[in-house]
Amino acid sequence: MELLVVIAIIGILIALLLPAVQSAREAARRLQCANHLKQIGLASLNHEQAHGFFPAGGWGYYWVGDPDRGFDWKQPGGWIYNLLPYLEQQALHDVQLGRSGTERMDAAAQMIATPVRTMYCPSRRAVDAYPSWQSSDPPNNSDPFTKAAKSDYAANGGDTYTWAGSNGSTFDGGGPSSYADAESSPGNFAKIAAVATGIVYCGSRVTVAQIRDGCSNTYLVGEKYLSPDYYTTGTDNGDNENCYIGSNIDICRWGGTDYPPAQDQSGYPNYYAFGSAHPGGFNVVFCDGSVRSIGYSVDLAVHSYLANRTDGKAVDESRL
Repeated sequence: MELLVVIAIIGILIALLLPAVQSAREAARRLQCANHLKQIGLASLNHEQAHGFFPAGGWGYYWVGDPDRGFDWKQPGGWIYNLLPYLEQQALHDVQLGRSGTERMDAAAQMIATPVRTMYCPSRRAVDAYPSWQSSDPPNNSDPFTKAAKSDYAANGGDTYTWAGSNGSTFDGGGPSSYADAESSPGNFAKIAAVATGIVYCGSRVTVAQIRDGCSNTYLVGEKYLSPDYYTTGTDNGDNENCYIGSNIDICRWGGTDYPPAQDQSGYPNYYAFGSAHPGGFNVVFCDGSVRSIGYSVDLAVHSYLANRTDGKAVDESRL
Protein backbone atom coordinates (compact mmCIF):
# COMPACT_ATOMS: atom_id res chain seq x y z
CA MET A 1 0.00 0.00 0.00
CA GLU A 2 2.80 2.44 0.89
CA LEU A 3 4.52 1.65 -2.42
CA LEU A 4 1.32 2.42 -4.33
CA VAL A 5 0.97 5.72 -2.50
CA VAL A 6 4.57 6.66 -3.37
CA ILE A 7 4.02 5.73 -7.01
CA ALA A 8 0.84 7.81 -7.10
CA ILE A 9 2.64 10.82 -5.61
CA ILE A 10 5.47 10.49 -8.13
CA GLY A 11 2.91 10.30 -10.96
CA ILE A 12 1.20 13.47 -9.72
CA LEU A 13 4.53 15.30 -9.45
CA ILE A 14 5.50 14.28 -12.98
CA ALA A 15 2.12 15.42 -14.28
CA LEU A 16 2.64 18.80 -12.58
CA LEU A 17 6.23 19.09 -13.77
CA LEU A 18 5.77 18.27 -17.46
CA PRO A 19 3.85 21.46 -18.39
CA ALA A 20 6.50 23.54 -16.61
CA VAL A 21 9.28 21.76 -18.52
CA GLN A 22 7.46 22.23 -21.82
CA SER A 23 6.88 25.89 -21.04
CA ALA A 24 10.56 26.38 -20.22
CA ARG A 25 11.58 24.72 -23.48
CA GLU A 26 9.20 26.88 -25.50
CA ALA A 27 10.54 30.00 -23.74
CA ALA A 28 14.07 28.97 -24.76
CA ARG A 29 13.00 28.32 -28.35
CA ARG A 30 11.18 31.64 -28.50
CA LEU A 31 14.29 33.42 -27.26
CA GLN A 32 16.37 31.69 -29.92
CA CYS A 33 13.83 32.75 -32.55
CA ALA A 34 14.06 36.37 -31.36
CA ASN A 35 17.84 36.08 -31.58
CA HIS A 36 17.55 34.98 -35.22
CA LEU A 37 15.51 38.09 -35.96
CA LYS A 38 18.07 40.21 -34.11
CA GLN A 39 20.76 38.81 -36.40
CA ILE A 40 18.58 39.53 -39.45
CA GLY A 41 18.03 43.09 -38.23
CA LEU A 42 21.74 43.73 -37.66
CA ALA A 43 22.57 42.21 -41.05
CA SER A 44 19.97 44.48 -42.69
CA LEU A 45 21.42 47.57 -41.02
CA ASN A 46 24.93 46.57 -42.10
CA HIS A 47 23.57 46.13 -45.63
CA GLU A 48 21.95 49.57 -45.44
CA GLN A 49 25.19 51.11 -44.24
CA ALA A 50 27.16 49.47 -47.06
CA HIS A 51 24.75 50.18 -49.92
CA GLY A 52 22.53 53.01 -48.74
CA PHE A 53 19.29 51.01 -48.74
CA PHE A 54 17.68 47.99 -47.09
CA PRO A 55 17.97 44.60 -48.86
CA ALA A 56 16.38 44.71 -52.29
CA GLY A 57 13.20 42.77 -52.98
CA GLY A 58 14.29 40.99 -56.14
CA TRP A 59 12.03 40.21 -59.07
CA GLY A 60 9.63 37.36 -58.36
CA TYR A 61 9.32 33.62 -57.77
CA TYR A 62 10.86 32.60 -61.11
CA TRP A 63 14.24 34.03 -60.13
CA VAL A 64 16.91 33.32 -57.54
CA GLY A 65 19.94 35.34 -56.53
CA ASP A 66 22.74 36.03 -58.99
CA PRO A 67 26.14 37.14 -57.57
CA ASP A 68 26.97 39.05 -60.77
CA ARG A 69 23.95 41.35 -60.50
CA GLY A 70 24.86 43.51 -57.51
CA PHE A 71 22.46 44.50 -54.74
CA ASP A 72 19.98 46.96 -56.29
CA TRP A 73 16.88 46.55 -58.51
CA LYS A 74 18.95 44.65 -61.11
CA GLN A 75 19.38 41.80 -58.61
CA PRO A 76 16.77 39.07 -59.23
CA GLY A 77 17.22 37.44 -55.80
CA GLY A 78 15.26 38.71 -52.82
CA TRP A 79 16.12 40.06 -49.38
CA ILE A 80 17.36 36.74 -47.97
CA TYR A 81 19.81 36.23 -50.80
CA ASN A 82 21.02 39.81 -50.48
CA LEU A 83 21.62 39.38 -46.75
CA LEU A 84 23.79 36.26 -47.07
CA PRO A 85 27.13 38.16 -47.01
CA TYR A 86 26.03 39.91 -43.80
CA LEU A 87 25.02 36.63 -42.14
CA GLU A 88 28.47 35.04 -42.59
CA GLN A 89 27.24 33.21 -45.69
CA GLN A 90 29.44 34.85 -48.35
CA ALA A 91 30.42 31.48 -49.83
CA LEU A 92 26.78 30.53 -50.33
CA HIS A 93 26.05 33.92 -51.91
CA ASP A 94 28.97 33.48 -54.32
CA VAL A 95 28.61 29.78 -55.16
CA GLN A 96 27.80 30.62 -58.81
CA LEU A 97 30.74 32.99 -59.32
CA GLY A 98 33.25 31.97 -61.97
CA ARG A 99 30.88 29.42 -63.47
CA SER A 100 28.91 29.44 -66.68
CA GLY A 101 26.41 27.35 -68.59
CA THR A 102 25.24 24.12 -67.03
CA GLU A 103 27.83 24.35 -64.26
CA ARG A 104 26.41 27.71 -63.17
CA MET A 105 22.83 26.46 -63.27
CA ASP A 106 23.87 23.43 -61.19
CA ALA A 107 25.50 25.76 -58.66
CA ALA A 108 22.25 27.75 -58.38
CA ALA A 109 20.38 24.51 -57.66
CA GLN A 110 22.98 23.66 -55.01
CA MET A 111 22.39 27.06 -53.38
CA ILE A 112 18.62 26.52 -53.42
CA ALA A 113 19.02 23.24 -51.54
CA THR A 114 21.24 24.75 -48.81
CA PRO A 115 19.36 25.90 -45.68
CA VAL A 116 20.60 28.66 -43.37
CA ARG A 117 19.93 28.11 -39.66
CA THR A 118 19.14 31.79 -39.03
CA MET A 119 16.06 31.50 -41.25
CA TYR A 120 14.33 28.78 -39.20
CA CYS A 121 12.24 29.13 -36.06
CA PRO A 122 13.14 26.27 -33.68
CA SER A 123 9.53 26.08 -32.45
CA ARG A 124 8.32 25.21 -35.93
CA ARG A 125 10.64 22.85 -37.80
CA ALA A 126 14.18 21.52 -38.11
CA VAL A 127 16.84 23.26 -40.19
CA ASP A 128 16.57 21.27 -43.41
CA ALA A 129 15.63 21.43 -47.09
CA TYR A 130 12.00 20.58 -47.82
CA PRO A 131 9.90 19.79 -50.93
CA SER A 132 9.07 22.54 -53.41
CA TRP A 133 6.77 22.66 -56.42
CA GLN A 134 9.70 24.28 -58.27
CA SER A 135 11.64 21.02 -58.13
CA SER A 136 10.25 20.16 -61.58
CA ASP A 137 9.69 23.75 -62.75
CA PRO A 138 12.79 25.63 -61.51
CA PRO A 139 13.47 29.37 -61.62
CA ASN A 140 14.73 30.84 -64.90
CA ASN A 141 18.33 30.91 -63.66
CA SER A 142 18.59 27.47 -62.03
CA ASP A 143 18.58 23.79 -62.91
CA PRO A 144 15.97 21.47 -61.36
CA PHE A 145 16.53 20.48 -57.74
CA THR A 146 15.19 17.91 -55.31
CA LYS A 147 14.50 19.95 -52.16
CA ALA A 148 14.68 23.62 -51.21
CA ALA A 149 15.80 25.76 -48.29
CA LYS A 150 12.89 27.56 -46.61
CA SER A 151 12.38 30.55 -44.33
CA ASP A 152 10.12 30.98 -41.31
CA TYR A 153 10.64 34.75 -41.54
CA ALA A 154 9.16 37.21 -44.01
CA ALA A 155 9.94 40.81 -44.82
CA ASN A 156 7.37 43.57 -44.43
CA GLY A 157 5.63 44.12 -47.76
CA GLY A 158 3.40 46.89 -46.42
CA ASP A 159 -0.24 47.24 -45.39
CA THR A 160 -1.57 46.28 -48.84
CA TYR A 161 -0.66 43.17 -50.82
CA THR A 162 1.70 44.15 -53.61
CA TRP A 163 3.08 41.67 -56.12
CA ALA A 164 5.28 41.74 -59.22
CA GLY A 165 2.35 42.61 -61.49
CA SER A 166 0.93 45.43 -59.35
CA ASN A 167 -0.24 48.82 -60.59
CA GLY A 168 -0.13 48.17 -64.32
CA SER A 169 3.22 46.39 -64.40
CA THR A 170 3.57 44.00 -67.34
CA PHE A 171 5.34 41.47 -65.08
CA ASP A 172 3.42 38.56 -63.65
CA GLY A 173 4.01 37.08 -60.18
CA GLY A 174 7.15 35.38 -61.39
CA GLY A 175 8.71 38.71 -62.34
CA PRO A 176 10.26 39.67 -65.70
CA SER A 177 10.63 36.94 -68.32
CA SER A 178 14.36 37.46 -68.83
CA TYR A 179 17.31 39.62 -67.81
CA ALA A 180 16.72 41.72 -70.92
CA ASP A 181 13.05 42.14 -70.03
CA ALA A 182 13.97 43.47 -66.59
CA GLU A 183 16.52 45.95 -67.91
CA SER A 184 14.42 47.15 -70.84
CA SER A 185 11.38 47.91 -68.68
CA PRO A 186 12.59 49.54 -65.45
CA GLY A 187 9.37 51.55 -65.50
CA ASN A 188 7.59 48.41 -64.32
CA PHE A 189 9.52 48.59 -61.05
CA ALA A 190 8.51 52.25 -60.65
CA LYS A 191 4.84 51.33 -61.13
CA ILE A 192 5.09 48.75 -58.37
CA ALA A 193 6.96 51.16 -56.07
CA ALA A 194 4.18 53.72 -56.53
CA VAL A 195 1.74 51.52 -54.61
CA ALA A 196 4.03 49.54 -52.30
CA THR A 197 4.04 50.74 -48.68
CA GLY A 198 6.45 48.30 -47.06
CA ILE A 199 10.19 47.74 -46.96
CA VAL A 200 10.51 44.86 -49.43
CA TYR A 201 8.62 44.38 -52.70
CA CYS A 202 9.40 43.64 -56.37
CA GLY A 203 12.36 45.81 -57.38
CA SER A 204 12.53 47.59 -54.01
CA ARG A 205 15.57 49.38 -52.61
CA VAL A 206 14.09 51.37 -49.72
CA THR A 207 16.28 53.94 -47.98
CA VAL A 208 16.07 55.14 -44.39
CA ALA A 209 14.84 58.51 -45.68
CA GLN A 210 11.85 56.77 -47.28
CA ILE A 211 10.75 55.40 -43.90
CA ARG A 212 9.01 58.62 -42.94
CA ASP A 213 7.21 57.10 -39.95
CA GLY A 214 10.55 56.30 -38.32
CA CYS A 215 12.55 53.10 -38.20
CA SER A 216 11.38 52.32 -34.65
CA ASN A 217 7.74 52.45 -35.84
CA THR A 218 8.05 50.24 -38.93
CA TYR A 219 8.25 46.46 -39.28
CA LEU A 220 11.29 45.11 -41.11
CA VAL A 221 11.06 41.30 -40.86
CA GLY A 222 8.73 39.13 -38.81
CA GLU A 223 7.69 35.54 -38.39
CA LYS A 224 5.31 34.29 -41.07
CA TYR A 225 2.14 32.29 -40.56
CA LEU A 226 2.20 28.64 -41.68
CA SER A 227 -0.35 25.93 -40.98
CA PRO A 228 1.18 22.94 -39.14
CA ASP A 229 -0.34 20.74 -41.86
CA TYR A 230 2.34 22.03 -44.24
CA TYR A 231 5.46 22.46 -42.09
CA THR A 232 7.36 19.79 -44.03
CA THR A 233 5.31 19.25 -47.21
CA GLY A 234 6.11 22.38 -49.24
CA THR A 235 2.50 22.52 -50.46
CA ASP A 236 1.27 25.67 -48.71
CA ASN A 237 1.03 28.59 -51.16
CA GLY A 238 3.16 30.64 -48.78
CA ASP A 239 5.87 28.01 -48.37
CA ASN A 240 6.04 26.16 -51.69
CA GLU A 241 9.17 27.72 -53.18
CA ASN A 242 12.70 28.40 -51.96
CA CYS A 243 13.96 31.22 -49.77
CA TYR A 244 16.42 32.73 -52.30
CA ILE A 245 13.70 33.86 -54.73
CA GLY A 246 12.62 37.40 -55.41
CA SER A 247 9.58 39.08 -53.85
CA ASN A 248 6.84 36.53 -53.14
CA ILE A 249 4.50 35.44 -50.34
CA ASP A 250 7.04 32.81 -49.28
CA ILE A 251 9.39 35.55 -48.08
CA CYS A 252 7.16 38.64 -47.74
CA ARG A 253 4.02 39.21 -45.67
CA TRP A 254 1.63 42.10 -45.10
CA GLY A 255 0.26 43.83 -42.03
CA GLY A 256 -2.96 45.47 -43.18
CA THR A 257 -6.36 45.02 -41.59
CA ASP A 258 -7.16 42.30 -44.14
CA TYR A 259 -4.26 40.16 -42.90
CA PRO A 260 -4.66 39.54 -39.17
CA PRO A 261 -1.70 37.74 -37.57
CA ALA A 262 -2.39 34.37 -36.00
CA GLN A 263 -0.80 31.42 -34.26
CA ASP A 264 -0.24 28.47 -36.59
CA GLN A 265 -3.44 26.43 -36.78
CA SER A 266 -4.24 23.17 -38.53
CA GLY A 267 -6.76 23.61 -41.35
CA TYR A 268 -6.45 27.42 -41.47
CA PRO A 269 -4.68 28.91 -44.54
CA ASN A 270 -3.40 32.42 -43.95
CA TYR A 271 -0.48 32.83 -46.33
CA TYR A 272 -0.45 36.61 -46.69
CA ALA A 273 -0.15 37.24 -42.95
CA PHE A 274 2.44 37.28 -40.22
CA GLY A 275 2.17 34.71 -37.43
CA SER A 276 4.15 31.99 -35.69
CA ALA A 277 4.15 28.69 -33.84
CA HIS A 278 4.48 30.55 -30.51
CA PRO A 279 1.50 31.08 -28.20
CA GLY A 280 0.46 34.67 -27.59
CA GLY A 281 2.26 36.48 -30.38
CA PHE A 282 4.91 36.58 -33.10
CA ASN A 283 8.40 38.10 -33.09
CA VAL A 284 9.28 41.07 -35.29
CA VAL A 285 12.48 43.03 -35.87
CA PHE A 286 11.85 46.69 -36.61
CA CYS A 287 13.85 48.84 -39.02
CA ASP A 288 15.95 50.19 -36.15
CA GLY A 289 17.08 46.65 -35.26
CA SER A 290 14.93 46.26 -32.14
CA VAL A 291 13.03 42.99 -31.68
CA ARG A 292 9.57 42.86 -30.13
CA SER A 293 6.76 40.37 -29.70
CA ILE A 294 3.47 41.49 -31.23
CA GLY A 295 0.34 39.89 -29.78
CA TYR A 296 -2.17 38.16 -32.00
CA SER A 297 -4.78 40.42 -30.44
CA VAL A 298 -2.97 43.53 -31.68
CA ASP A 299 -5.31 46.29 -32.81
CA LEU A 300 -5.43 45.75 -36.58
CA ALA A 301 -5.31 49.46 -37.28
CA VAL A 302 -2.04 49.69 -35.34
CA HIS A 303 -0.78 46.56 -37.09
CA SER A 304 -1.49 48.32 -40.37
CA TYR A 305 0.32 51.49 -39.29
CA LEU A 306 3.43 49.50 -38.33
CA ALA A 307 3.49 47.87 -41.77
CA ASN A 308 3.15 51.15 -43.69
CA ARG A 309 6.38 53.16 -43.72
CA THR A 310 4.77 56.45 -44.82
CA ASP A 311 1.21 56.68 -43.48
CA GLY A 312 2.09 59.29 -40.84
CA LYS A 313 -0.05 57.57 -38.22
CA ALA A 314 0.98 57.75 -34.56
CA VAL A 315 1.25 54.33 -32.89
CA ASP A 316 -0.46 53.83 -29.54
CA GLU A 317 1.74 51.15 -27.98
CA SER A 318 -0.97 50.24 -25.43
CA ARG A 319 -2.89 48.72 -28.37
CA LEU A 320 -0.11 46.33 -29.38
